Amino acid sequence: MTDKRPVVIDLKFAREAVSEALKGAFPGREVIDLADSAHAGRDLSEAAYAVVWKPDPSLFSRAPGLKLLFSGGAGVDHLLSLPGLPDLPIIRFVDRSLTDRMSEWVVLNCLYHLRNMPLYQRQQREKIWHEVIRQPEACDVTVGVMGLGVLGLDAVRKLKVMGFDVVGWSRRLKKIDGIETFDEDHIDDFLARTDILVGLLPLTAETRGLYDSSLFAKLRQKGALGRPVFLNAGRGGSQVEADVIAALEKGVLGGASLDVFEKEPLLPESPLWNMDNVVITPHAAAASDVSVLFSHVEAQLTRYERGEELQHVVDRWSGY
Repeated sequence: MTDKRPVVIDLKFAREAVSEALKGAFPGREVIDLADSAHAGRDLSEAAYAVVWKPDPSLFSRAPGLKLLFSGGAGVDHLLSLPGLPDLPIIRFVDRSLTDRMSEWVVLNCLYHLRNMPLYQRQQREKIWHEVIRQPEACDVTVGVMGLGVLGLDAVRKLKVMGFDVVGWSRRLKKIDGIETFDEDHIDDFLARTDILVGLLPLTAETRGLYDSSLFAKLRQKGALGRPVFLNAGRGGSQVEADVIAALEKGVLGGASLDVFEKEPLLPESPLWNMDNVVITPHAAAASDVSVLFSHVEAQLTRYERGEELQHVVDRWSGY
């Protein structure tokens, strides 16, 4: 199969990063970057492929000949919720760099809360020299990872290397050597074991609003950290933000690290900004390297045009 029709780029990323990554990308193909004013109003009827992140919904009516859609990130809920989404293959962005970045964020924040860094930072601001008495080891703390896909599996392995006791949860039971795992029928058992809860779930009908007051109340209390900690780098729609705030204020949660939010950017009036025991990052835990993204797309286009099986195709029924 040979198809050299145009590739459409509709990425709501930093403009400079996209422009730089496009230099030399997609050799032999016409590239239509919709953020480039030179392409305003372009006829997209001949376009066969589109690389998107939060695209303009009009893209599908403007480009009726699309054959493949590529998500600019690991998540695809930004696509699946769009009206008029055509029935064609959607390919997730899966790459070592994306996976490593996510695991680094998870390990960093688990260590941050393990080593009492919120308290030490407050003491630094107040010029207080005082060693915290309680200093648990990683092996004393159980990290529960929800979501055992590519990102979750890598995070589990790296948390184990750091010495944490690690358990995993997924809707359908997964077997992982050396890791105790739970499925949807045993979520309460999983939560009761967990001192640090790590959310790496995709956003689906089943996971929307999953992290709420009821769930937080089931986490292990009086464990090695005193109170449980919540980390979410999956999807903001999976957490009920008002319940996260309430749990922090009431002491049900002892801290949180949040990379995703129900509404982004996080509103300036959110109480989360001013909480000493909360770490906020701007959906940057595993920011896509645009050059790597385009290399990933080129590899999949080559497979497609050779008649080979595509990789990382989204199952629309499951939502990921």
